[in-house]
Amino acid sequence: MANVSISIPAGACDCHTHIFGKYPMVPERRYTPEAAGPEAMAALHRSLGIERVVIVTPSVYGTDNASTLDGIKARGTTARGIAVVSDQAREEELKRLHQGGIRGIRLNLATAGMSDPVVAAARLRWAAEQVGGMGWHVQVYTTPDVIAALASVVAGLGVPVVFDHFGGARAELGVKQTGFAELVKLVGSGHAYVKISGAYHVSKRGPNYPDCAPMAQALIRANAERIVWGTDWPHPQPASPTPLRPTPFQSINDGMLLQQLGTWAPDASVREKILVTNPARLYGF
Repeated sequence: MANVSISIPAGACDCHTHIFGKYPMVPERRYTPEAAGPEAMAALHRSLGIERVVIVTPSVYGTDNASTLDGIKARGTTARGIAVVSDQAREEELKRLHQGGIRGIRLNLATAGMSDPVVAAARLRWAAEQVGGMGWHVQVYTTPDVIAALASVVAGLGVPVVFDHFGGARAELGVKQTGFAELVKLVGSGHAYVKISGAYHVSKRGPNYPDCAPMAQALIRANAERIVWGTDWPHPQPASPTPLRPTPFQSINDGMLLQQLGTWAPDASVREKILVTNPARLYGF
C-alpha cells in the first residue's frame, strides 16, 4: 500500500465499505465474494488514518442486513450503515435498524437493471417515504442518464439523496457526457450528495485514475458541502461469469485512492468538509 501524503483530519470517514462473511446470499447474485470481516476493515482504516466508517449492505445479501449490522456492532460508535429493505418493511423493522446504526437505505438501480426512469422514479419515491420519518437518506447507485431523467423528482423529494461512485459516470466520456450536467446541478443546488468513490468502477486508467479528476473537481466546485469520499473496500468484482463460485476481490491500492483526493481537492479545508464535516452531518456522527 502506498504511503498517504495528504494530511488526514481527525474524524475522517470512509463512507463506503462492505462486510462479507458467513451470511446467506441470494441465489440470483451476480458474484460470490470471499470473506472480508470487521477486523480486516479496521486494519485498513488504521493504515489510512481513517476514524469513522459507513458500511453498506451489498447486493449479494438482498434485504438481509446482518453483515452490515454485525460490522457496525464490531466497530462501535465510529460506524454507521446503509441498509437494503424490502417493500414489506414496517416501521418496527426500520426502528430496529436505526438502533443498530443504520442511517439510510440503498437503491441499487444499476445492478437491478432499472434503467426505465418511470420505474426508477417510483422506487425513489417509495424509498423517500420509508426514510421520511427516520431522519435518514436514500443512497442510489445508477447512471447519469437515469439521474438526468430523475432530476426533478430528486429535487422535490424532501429527503437527502446520495449518488454512489460519481453518479455512475464514465470517466473517459468526461464532464460533457449525458446526464453529468444535471448531476452537477443537483449537487450545486444542495438537492443531492455524491460519493467520489470507487474510481475504478468508472475509469479504466488505474492505478491513478487521472480521468476521474475533471469529474471530481467539477462536483467539488459545484458544492463542496455535498461531497463525500469512500474506498468501496474490499473491492468485489461487479459481476462474474460463474456467479455462484467464489470470486477474488479486485487488487486496488486504497492508499493511492486516498492520495488522489489531494489532487481533486488541494485545499485542506475542502478535504475536511469531504472527509469529516459532510459525513458527520449526513450520517449523524
